[in-house]
Amino acid sequence: MQSGSAFEGKIPVFAFPTSVDFYLEDHRTHKRLLTVYNPYDFAVRFKVLCTAPDKYEVSGPEGKIKARCQVDVVFRHKALSPANCNVTDKFRIQMQHNETKQVIGKKDIPATLHSGVAPKQEDDDVSVTSADRASTEWKMSKMNSHESLTRNSKVMVKGSPSPLVWLTGVICFICLLLPNEGEPSSLSITVPHHFKLVFSYVLGLVTMVIFRQ
Repeated sequence: MQSGSAFEGKIPVFAFPTSVDFYLEDHRTHKRLLTVYNPYDFAVRFKVLCTAPDKYEVSGPEGKIKARCQVDVVFRHKALSPANCNVTDKFRIQMQHNETKQVIGKKDIPATLHSGVAPKQEDDDVSVTSADRASTEWKMSKMNSHESLTRNSKVMVKGSPSPLVWLTGVICFICLLLPNEGEPSSLSITVPHHFKLVFSYVLGLVTMVIFRQ
């Protein structure tokens, strides 16, 4: 992201999962993985803040995310006691300008310690058994889709994005709000973890197209 970029305002921050749950009697859940995505075509910096820093150990709390990459952050709960059950804290993911470190976006992730053990249906993908994953980066695929959206954005009439772009963004946003597959929910519709990764990536591309109008 170069100085003088058009991204002077706030940009959406993409992270998964959207909430972090620990279970007092389930040691597998005492460490949790959060993935922070950068679907944009410029590098950014990130920083993790917490409303209760004494209760958690965070591996990789800040750093740089290359364009179209992701980083994993590991949270370990250090205050495992019944007194802390059903208390919701918040992690704040700050996205910063790569050069000036000015905050250009933020996202809050609620974190809750529950009594008992995790439901059997809970997605094992959010559990962490090794902190070695904390600094991994994964270059996001589907470059052809990115290039196609970029080309389409150049031929659009400036001022108002295509209704199809808005519709795609709304659909992706709604799908990200739906419960994860296997999570207890009153809704009959759930979305698998790998589908949410795709929706997050597409929503980031749509957002970039809208900003370029």
